[in-house]
Amino acid sequence: MMPARPVNLDATRERDEALGIYVSVPFCRSKCTYCNFASGVYPAGEHARYVSRILEELSAAGDWAASAGAELGPRVDTVYLGGGTPSLLEPALLASLFERIRAEFDIDPNAEITVECAPGQLPDGVLGALTRAGVNRVSLGVQSFVDREASRSGRLHNRVTVERDLARIRAAGIDNINVDLIAGLAGQTMSSWEDSLDVLIACGVPHASVYMLEVDEDSRLGRELLAGGTRYGAALAPSEDAIAEMYTRAIERLGAAGISQYEISNFSRTGFESRHNLRYWLRRPYLGVGLDASSMLRDRGYFESGGNGWVMRSTTPSELKEYLEGSASRETTWLSPARRHEEAWFLGLRLNAGVNTLELEREFGRERVETAMQTAVRLAEDGLMASDGATVRLTARGRLISNEIFQEFLESKAERPMRA
Repeated sequence: MMPARPVNLDATRERDEALGIYVSVPFCRSKCTYCNFASGVYPAGEHARYVSRILEELSAAGDWAASAGAELGPRVDTVYLGGGTPSLLEPALLASLFERIRAEFDIDPNAEITVECAPGQLPDGVLGALTRAGVNRVSLGVQSFVDREASRSGRLHNRVTVERDLARIRAAGIDNINVDLIAGLAGQTMSSWEDSLDVLIACGVPHASVYMLEVDEDSRLGRELLAGGTRYGAALAPSEDAIAEMYTRAIERLGAAGISQYEISNFSRTGFESRHNLRYWLRRPYLGVGLDASSMLRDRGYFESGGNGWVMRSTTPSELKEYLEGSASRETTWLSPARRHEEAWFLGLRLNAGVNTLELEREFGRERVETAMQTAVRLAEDGLMASDGATVRLTARGRLISNEIFQEFLESKAERPMRA
């Protein structure tokens, strides 16, 4: 088992007052069989209307936050365009989006600005628009470097396309690149998984995300697997044990190549951790705009509350028609200190660095943390957690069943931890 590589928490705390912005772009050329996000194939004619709606949301964000009693500072140090496939937007639409973000917020000169792209769907004009807008990080949704696996899951690229796009992105001056892989695709074997890892390592990217296939009702493949059907290659999907073995092998291979795991699904070379995604796990504020986008903002008296402040979580509508028409409002929930304490555990434990119990005591009080520590001690006895002084973290075995462990830190075990 490799030692946990600590995340630079001090640098993150220095940015504590800064905001992250997430922009959801749900448009795809095809819907992948494994996808369980609010994205789909929509007419290109909807793109301009959608961006116009986002521009309205960005301009109204300050008034919305104020009316809700939430703090929305002007300084931004991370921006993330996810999807869907944001690179499907025309250059002019991308330019207008970034212009509005810069008009409404103060973007740090060294801000991390990420855009998700699909291989083979990044025209030269779009790539140029991204670099002119200050984009300095690209996340490529590769999922598999084995052509038959990518094709079976609905991807429209092959390995050659990915390698060509990586060269183009670097030539444009963007070296901070993430590549996504999924363990558990239909037809995947340990041998083909090793092939994908070989290519990923050879590509020299500084960051990788490795996900184990989620089987749920929100994806076509998930529904077919739950029903015991054969469509979408469901009969060829690896077993849970095989997927766990692939995931464990990825940790070993990437770690040996200097791309170390720092979060359950994320790996990077030193200094290339995703600053935006760290916001989620470290509970830093962010504003989400666009379809099915989440926000996390603090109440105005949070820092004067002595640990008793509240946090607002809000989500935009998940149906495109409702979002475009503005016919449905955001769903908003205010989290009490007790709920924030639960989140501190199940989000913080996603990081290999774990959670610092002394910091939690300062934020939530010793009594509340001691109750959670009883759960941690019990899980440690089962080999699922480990403690090093004031730090508590998941073991390698614990990360394989992390969702089950997170449930143990919820007062109501029926609740499901948020997906970050």
